[in-house]
Amino acid sequence: MKTNNDLKDLFEGLDFDVAEPASQHEDRFREKLRKRPQKKIPRHNGVITMWLPVMAIAASFLVAVLIFQGIFTTPFSQEQELANVSPEMKQTQEFYSSVIKTELAALKEQKTPETEAVINDALAQMDILEKDYENLKTDLGKSGQDQRVIYAMITNFQKRIDLLKMVLEKVNDINTLKTTNHENNII
Repeated sequence: MKTNNDLKDLFEGLDFDVAEPASQHEDRFREKLRKRPQKKIPRHNGVITMWLPVMAIAASFLVAVLIFQGIFTTPFSQEQELANVSPEMKQTQEFYSSVIKTELAALKEQKTPETEAVINDALAQMDILEKDYENLKTDLGKSGQDQRVIYAMITNFQKRIDLLKMVLEKVNDINTLKTTNHENNII
């Protein structure tokens, strides 16, 4: 019995709105419902209704393929070219690659028995820089196009060009010394 008194005491302090609605309230509510514009349910042609599930399945399949491709292409293709980063980086890679090819062709044209050792050493150093570049391509794929890796790739290109230019100057110096007459020099 004590619990009933406790509940009674609890609800006595609260003020509930227990007033009855006006007698015309229900009639006014029904009138508002009748005046409200009815939304018509669109009726589709039987052909559209039939193709709707097929199109939904095809769209789901397309989304799944795109998600699968986006998730699984990155891990499988660890190597990434500098050209894949942006159009500007593509132009940069093409520029450096063309300069390196031109300088290499010029260096190979200068190959003589006197310059062979210098040129072979330069080509060995170019191979080392090329291997470093291959490692940087892998790092770029793993890092998600980290700016530090991009700068390292550009620096690698610049080092290769600088090496080729320095070797070309040395080869030219060797060729100049070979053709210069040293009979007038006093030792």
